[in-house]
Amino acid sequence: MTKSTYNIIGVMSGTSLDGIDIIYASFDVGRTWGFKIYQAETVSYSNSWKFLLSALVNYSRSQLQAIDLEYSQYLGTVISSFIKRHNIDNIDFICSHGHTALHQPDLGLTYQIGNKQILADTLQQKVICDFRIQDVRLGGQGAPLVPIGDQLLFKDYNYCLNLGGFANISYEVNKERIAFDVCPVNIVLNYYVGNLNLEYDDKGQLAATGKVNKNLLSELNALAYFKEEAPKSLGLEWVDVNVFPLIDEYNLQVKDVLRTYIEHIAMQVSEVLVTPNAKLLITGGGVYNSFLMERIKHFSEVEVIIPNNEIVEFKEALIFGLLGVLKDRNEVNCLKSVTGAKKNHSSGKILMPKK
Repeated sequence: MTKSTYNIIGVMSGTSLDGIDIIYASFDVGRTWGFKIYQAETVSYSNSWKFLLSALVNYSRSQLQAIDLEYSQYLGTVISSFIKRHNIDNIDFICSHGHTALHQPDLGLTYQIGNKQILADTLQQKVICDFRIQDVRLGGQGAPLVPIGDQLLFKDYNYCLNLGGFANISYEVNKERIAFDVCPVNIVLNYYVGNLNLEYDDKGQLAATGKVNKNLLSELNALAYFKEEAPKSLGLEWVDVNVFPLIDEYNLQVKDVLRTYIEHIAMQVSEVLVTPNAKLLITGGGVYNSFLMERIKHFSEVEVIIPNNEIVEFKEALIFGLLGVLKDRNEVNCLKSVTGAKKNHSSGKILMPKK
């Protein structure tokens, strides 16, 4: 008999390297889906892990395999500590996104670290993970994966935008959900404030003091990716090749880089928001960049809705929990209209612990 309530741990690590987002939540399945988050926290990465994860694209396949094993074990200890800290004893399974090491779907390549058997063995729990690889094998982008959650859990909004390492958006066109990565966000902003020994630009205050370099802005907006039709997705490799060298050519002060890049983000987001007076749900760390939010509102004719902090910060971890539940039920969790795969499918692998 199929269950109607699931208690799960959802785990997400994003490209902005803020840390590992972990939630304990329940899902209720009926004619509509309901959820409740009981515990949620972000476990920050040490400087050594940050350095290692930020450079994954530079490692050989054999080096990545070794890092994968180490990261899977590390993830297991972090999740285990979360469970003990909150005295959680009712878990159906753990759903983990892992961390993106390589993502070049046009070459049929995607690699998430943190999905090794040692994760389930460390936790002594059933683990559902590695949600991208099957979609890429089916000819899809393997990303974004969150839109199925937007469709089932946040259907009252016309657009769902997440501002993390990258901006990604999902919405419906002719009763089909489409979604794609809009542009890089914190992966670029945080990189340049790092030159000032800052982790991030608090509320965008530094960017607000800068000036827009119109030539750089024009070149950023002219990058070929922005003219491509969805489905499409971005990875750190694309940023390394297309964005950083372009910005560095101008040799600008950091505040001017930030100001120009925020204008670029706001303009690219506004290009997508074509329905006037629509409801736009915005989540992710970029929400706390007040200056960025101000510029998005400036360019867009939509009603911007920022939910409570729990949803802002942990929506992706929540939805990866949902992806795991759908996989466990053998129900669709990857939409071909979103990723471009040959068919809708139930993606992910299931690890059972060895006793």
